[in-house]
Amino acid sequence: MTALLQTSGMSVTFGGLKAVNEVDFRVEKGKLVGLIGPNGAGKTTFIDGITGFVPTTGRIEFNGRDIGSMPPHRRAKLGLGRTWQSLELFDDLSIRENLQVAAEKQSVGSFFADLVAPRRKRDDSATDWALDVLGIADLATKMPNEISQGQRKLVSAARALAARPELVCMDEPAAGLDSTESQVLGARLRDIIDAGSTIFLVDHDMGLVLNVCDYIYVIEFGLKIAEGTPAEIKRDARVIEAYLGQSADEGNH
Repeated sequence: MTALLQTSGMSVTFGGLKAVNEVDFRVEKGKLVGLIGPNGAGKTTFIDGITGFVPTTGRIEFNGRDIGSMPPHRRAKLGLGRTWQSLELFDDLSIRENLQVAAEKQSVGSFFADLVAPRRKRDDSATDWALDVLGIADLATKMPNEISQGQRKLVSAARALAARPELVCMDEPAAGLDSTESQVLGARLRDIIDAGSTIFLVDHDMGLVLNVCDYIYVIEFGLKIAEGTPAEIKRDARVIEAYLGQSADEGNH
């Protein structure tokens, strides 16, 4: 199957330090692919490299197109979206309005239309779709300070989806969530896949990653040390030594 996203020998270097070291990686359309590793392994840097926020060497292909030299906004226009560890919701806008900002296709034409008719009717289909897929339509009129942290995480994911990317990279969406909220998030991530989207997930919550992902990559000190299905990753000796420890057994429960 042709990869939607693929890297070949991708590296990110800061000074003399290779934070990501010649990693080969692929995400197939319609799959939920995870990336795990200890703190400082280079996981967020890997997402930053894919989405264009740090310089990279090697090759990055999206839909068969080399995007390695493109700035972030061009990658986003091609359909490569992301979330951030810091939610950065607009606290003075409702949940629906937060999603509308992300869903709006920016162009010279839309800029002048906003000047001439700022209250014109807008196409809310993408916003409504994202709210429905994440199961948060009932939050649409609320303000960010009126909802829980778990709900804010779902809003962040919905905002990324509202732009209708072909692939969304999610950076630590379960950070700060309790086990119940994490389970809800996991179910919603599978709903996103069932709705036809593709996800690349980075998270420290091993229960979440092992239970929801179709395929998992593991990096340590910027190097890929393993890849495989959740079942394969659970019993990989290198992964257990580097990261999982007792979690390899806990992930079975």
